Amino acid sequence: MSTPHRNILVVAHALRDDTVRAAERVVAALHGAGAQAVVALDDRSDLAAAHPAFADLPALGEEIAVADIELAIVLGGDGTILRAAELVRGGTAPVLGINMGHVGFLAEIERDDMDAAVRRVIDRDYTVEERLAISIRVKDADGTVIYRTWALNEATVEKASRERMLEVVIEIDERPLSSFGCDGVVVSTPTGSTAYNFSGGGPVIWPTVEAMTVVPLSAHALFARPLVVGPEAAIAIELLQRTDGAGILWCDGRRSHPLPPGARVVVRRSDDPVRLARLHPAAFTDRLVRKFRLPVAGWRGPDAHPAKGLPR
Repeated sequence: MSTPHRNILVVAHALRDDTVRAAERVVAALHGAGAQAVVALDDRSDLAAAHPAFADLPALGEEIAVADIELAIVLGGDGTILRAAELVRGGTAPVLGINMGHVGFLAEIERDDMDAAVRRVIDRDYTVEERLAISIRVKDADGTVIYRTWALNEATVEKASRERMLEVVIEIDERPLSSFGCDGVVVSTPTGSTAYNFSGGGPVIWPTVEAMTVVPLSAHALFARPLVVGPEAAIAIELLQRTDGAGILWCDGRRSHPLPPGARVVVRRSDDPVRLARLHPAAFTDRLVRKFRLPVAGWRGPDAHPAKGLPR
């Protein structure tokens, strides 16, 4: 039986009319079922500008603690889903993405199925999938930790100036591997393997595989190929002192920190995974085909012509 103590976080792009209208429907459905809709503190004023009723909703971190959130419903694309994962970090709430953007690779369903998805959230009719996340530490040239953060998709060390090149050395499990000049280095999770890692020439990794990738970007070296390392590996990227200019660390494209020459970025598996809510268990292959619109015409597998009884 639903109670007023069920707190569901609703995360929507407040500057898009379609997501605001969708948020109105979601909030109404949650309240109609006796659950409490919660919004991010930064979103409340923006949403209220579009619809005054949003001003009366409790805010995450103000009236409602992250530990009291049951689930986050996200209306948007992958960027909004990454933001929601950041908002519920420190709690146990899974994130359910409803795609209102373009590719929406992290989203579970499309906008046309939104009402049914909310009903299933109310009925707790979903499964939770844990995804490997990474923790990131930045050390200065003296070895002092000056910045800590985390990422679901990737951590990227990039050059801060277009006309400059980074000089880096890659280290795996406290052993040096190679040094080279480059535009940057991407360290990705399986979840992020279809994002920046993919664009940089890295491999797509199935979500059930626990691993991390290291992908140099435009490297000037004979041995600077993408690497796949185990989940317990420690990956370090050090900006050599001879680097001409500064670098910058980006995590999930949302959080950044400057990297002076001599800085060292250490990436490990995080102890806290990100939880995604799933409504329709499906093969990851099907998700790749659907999201990237991959050509599969001519396939003669077992499900292509079920009436013919082809062998599996």
